[in-house]
Amino acid sequence: MRFTASTPARRVALSVTLGAALLSATGCGYINDQQTTRMYSASDGAREDLGPLQLRNVLIVSSGIEGASPELTPDAPGRLIGTVFNTSDKPVSLTFSDGGSTVRLDVPADGELRLEEESTPVELSQSGAIPGGLSPITFTANGQTKEIGVPVLDGTLPEYRDYLPSQAATPTPTSGSGSTSTATPSPASGAGH
Repeated sequence: MRFTASTPARRVALSVTLGAALLSATGCGYINDQQTTRMYSASDGAREDLGPLQLRNVLIVSSGIEGASPELTPDAPGRLIGTVFNTSDKPVSLTFSDGGSTVRLDVPADGELRLEEESTPVELSQSGAIPGGLSPITFTANGQTKEIGVPVLDGTLPEYRDYLPSQAATPTPTSGSGSTSTATPSPASGAGH
């Protein structure tokens, strides 16, 4: 038996029906999200733009253990690492707060600031979350403020072990005093983290 569409309307209807059947059978559809239209960083840390500043691969390294207690706690000290790029021709001050302590860093004009460098260690008295969680950190630059969920990682991955804060270190206090630390590093050369 031979099937023929004798009119143009039947040919169109047949084409649409076959096309829909093929798309349904293959799982394709025009209403599905396209992953290539979403911006993301293929890294362990957070990515955010804040005015002329670009925060890349920002994360907190913490053992999650405070003192001699074997249990994980968000109160354990942590160290913020990552790279901040300044795309403007003027230096920009970046301030961030973990809820109690505030740290201000000066990012050089058309430069970058690598937080994992020894000259600019940013240690937090509390990581804000246990390893595997997200710690809310408020970043401010040029009058813009954003709260970012910064991932907290431990020393399981060897590339982060050297950045674990030492238990002997005295981190910036986060209790009611609202202390402020300032670091003015020199521009770093090389690629960002």
